[in-house]
Amino acid sequence: MAKYTKEQIIRICDEQDVEFIRLQFIDVLGISKNIAVTRSQLEKVLTDGMMFDGSSIEGFARIEESDMYLRPDLDTFVIYPWRPQKGKVARFICDVYDAKNDKPFEGDPRAILKRQIAEAEKMGYEFNVGNECEFFLFKTDEDGRPTTDTNDEAGYFDLDPVDLGTDARRDICLTLEQMGFEIEASHHEVAEGQHEIDFKYADALTTADNVVTFRIVVKTIAKKYGLHATFIPKPIYGINGSGMHTNMSLFKDGKNVFFDPNGELQLSSTAYSFIAGVLKHVAGITAITNPLVNSYKRLVPGYEAPCYIAWSASNRTDIIRIPASRGAGTRVELRSPDPATNPYLCLACCLAAGLDGIKNNMPAPPSVDINLFKSTQEERDALGVKNLPDNLYEALQVMEEDGLVREVLGDHAYNSYMACKMAEWDAFRMYVSQWELDKYLTNY
Repeated sequence: MAKYTKEQIIRICDEQDVEFIRLQFIDVLGISKNIAVTRSQLEKVLTDGMMFDGSSIEGFARIEESDMYLRPDLDTFVIYPWRPQKGKVARFICDVYDAKNDKPFEGDPRAILKRQIAEAEKMGYEFNVGNECEFFLFKTDEDGRPTTDTNDEAGYFDLDPVDLGTDARRDICLTLEQMGFEIEASHHEVAEGQHEIDFKYADALTTADNVVTFRIVVKTIAKKYGLHATFIPKPIYGINGSGMHTNMSLFKDGKNVFFDPNGELQLSSTAYSFIAGVLKHVAGITAITNPLVNSYKRLVPGYEAPCYIAWSASNRTDIIRIPASRGAGTRVELRSPDPATNPYLCLACCLAAGLDGIKNNMPAPPSVDINLFKSTQEERDALGVKNLPDNLYEALQVMEEDGLVREVLGDHAYNSYMACKMAEWDAFRMYVSQWELDKYLTNY
């Protein structure tokens, strides 16, 4: 994204006929929110921020202390390419401030990630991340409501005419480029109706902002084609789900500290300790990286999603893989997160886990290079390979036992998140599904 001053933004809005500005932020569950103002309010918002009622936002304030401010991050200013050419719409991603003390709100997911980035900076590190975002395109019915009917029957890397999502995917890529993204690749994924678009890595805060923007653009452009885009991890039984592989690296003084030309696999001791920290805490952060009841229907053997806690230089059945690139491109790929995660909380927890490994000089366990999907429990036990949580409730229990997420989020956001997710689990636990009726109704 371009870097702007307040005066430049006002001038651009005048020159480009921007009449509407969206002030965007995100709640603790990762859902995008916004307040819109007209051009006449722009200078006031850029100077003083925008007050709003935080008690109406999931995980923010109680009703008796609800006043909060949105402070636009000027570097996130962008004009929406898909809006009318006359009377254009622009947006900012905002930080949330507490009106009582004029300090960043402790429960703002963006502030949580910033705190963790600052912790890395104390150690001399810059945290860079590249995410691989997968999604499905579904048809809509005559009323415009989403179905689970895919608009193609294509497979991995197929092209048109089999891949009927080509036009929508191309339009998404071009729109993202107009908004400052550098698109590295796009293609049809393994499952019918499933797609992936990869954009260039960046510092962690920019990447988290980009994931939020990406989801909005994908849904908006899909709608233009009469389609519904979804980031639900496992929308269809029996086929692959959608992941958000998270590629992480640490830089110091402009150099990738994960790379050591003389190290085993050309990885540094810092890289091995980072891997060890992530492996130690990955089960404990799974309720963040995989936040939905539905997330755990993706994390099962046989559908390319990892469910075993191990690492390897190339084995795609492990939860951590080290892609072949070395030098500046050396990175650790965590394969478990899915695109429903709150990207700010996800990256904050991943960074904290890796830094814990570095701070305590943890040694990485031996790599596991067998096909874990085809392994037996006895083989995994012999290798010391443990499982990810089987469901959201188990993940929440492990999160509480681990303690890292509470430390990263702080009590306010942690308690709000836990309460929301326990309520979600209880609602699911009590719901009578069609599967139960099909399975039991005639037999009992």
